[in-house]
Amino acid sequence: MNMVEKILAKKSGKSLVEPGEVVVAGVDLMVMHDLSASFVIKVFENEMEGATIKDPSRIVFAFDHNFAPATREAAEALASVRRFAARHRVPNLFDCGCGSIHHAIMEAGLASPGMIITGCDSHTPIYGALGAFATGVGNNSMAALGFVHGSGWLKVPETIRIHFHGSTMDGVAPRDISQYLVGFLGEDGAIYKALEYAGPYIENLDVADRALFPLQAIDVGGKCGFVNPDQKTADYVKALLGHGNFELLRNDPEGRYAQTIDIDVSKIEPQIACPPTVGNVKPIDAAVGTPINVAEIGGSTGGRLSDIRTLAKHFANKKVAPGVRLQVVPASRGIYLAALREGLFETLHVAGANIFPPSCGSNQAFNMGALAEEEVMISTQARNFPGRNGHPKARHFLASPLTVAASALSGRIADPRTLL
Repeated sequence: MNMVEKILAKKSGKSLVEPGEVVVAGVDLMVMHDLSASFVIKVFENEMEGATIKDPSRIVFAFDHNFAPATREAAEALASVRRFAARHRVPNLFDCGCGSIHHAIMEAGLASPGMIITGCDSHTPIYGALGAFATGVGNNSMAALGFVHGSGWLKVPETIRIHFHGSTMDGVAPRDISQYLVGFLGEDGAIYKALEYAGPYIENLDVADRALFPLQAIDVGGKCGFVNPDQKTADYVKALLGHGNFELLRNDPEGRYAQTIDIDVSKIEPQIACPPTVGNVKPIDAAVGTPINVAEIGGSTGGRLSDIRTLAKHFANKKVAPGVRLQVVPASRGIYLAALREGLFETLHVAGANIFPPSCGSNQAFNMGALAEEEVMISTQARNFPGRNGHPKARHFLASPLTVAASALSGRIADPRTLL
């Protein structure tokens, strides 16, 4: 069995499981941001009269979309989640300014290897980089099975193994490779499959960069994504948790796969996801020269400390291009503090950037980042669907931090290799 199958077997009380088998497994952590929490609570309170929560300690709420509610309705929605958490003694509520949900949860040491983690957020598979099985579920399933029974109804997925090898070109970042994979497989290329990211390229990445891959598993229809745990995984998780009391469930040597895909990263140029979908991925030349209005480092797939360092490095003694609004959104409070201590924000502030509170940034434009008609944005965000960040005729391009930096300096989408 592979890592995913071993976790599903253990949590459902079985010695082994087969792809296609349906199991009811114990869930260790149920995660919801402010929007999904509000919907799940309504299901629980309005459709499940008299129900009780089996284990409130397994529930996590994180306010990352409405990090500074601008309307009475938004404020009331957050207040209702706070009241629910207090009434049901849910101990893990990360309030406004906590950061992007999954980064806040990992930073707090709540996610461990061997766990089953479910979330009402499509990027929940990110925890596969830590040796956990993690997947998204619907609001009704979360309320009825998760809250009440502490379990989930799951079909064991077949696994596609993606073997990455080779050395990348100059100017090519892990985000370019993860984005390339989405375009290569297509947005329906791995429906209900587990995606294993493997090979020398993945093994050489640090865990924070590995996380970009399972985080985007949903973009190709995947049920989950994971990296077979190794010593890097163990060391990373131990640093987060402050202890080593966890079990790494690893693949058996002779694994079985529905498909194996080989990717030579040395042939991949810098990539950009063009409107209107995350799967419309092309080499950077396809968009070079497009004038931009907004550049952003932030979101579930951005705002890491390494991303902010990259940006600050290239803006030292330079200015944001005229007419461009550069937005910097740390993914967690810990990242914000580290960037503050390193002087990264001072460099970026002097360059003309705007620093925002830890959150998911302009994702869905609840508190920031809305675009007017015909405006163009380039960012490290995870989604670029029409209307998601404002006017449906606005255009949103997704790229690596280095590409965002090059574009914010030039005022047009630029090849990141111009900075090297």
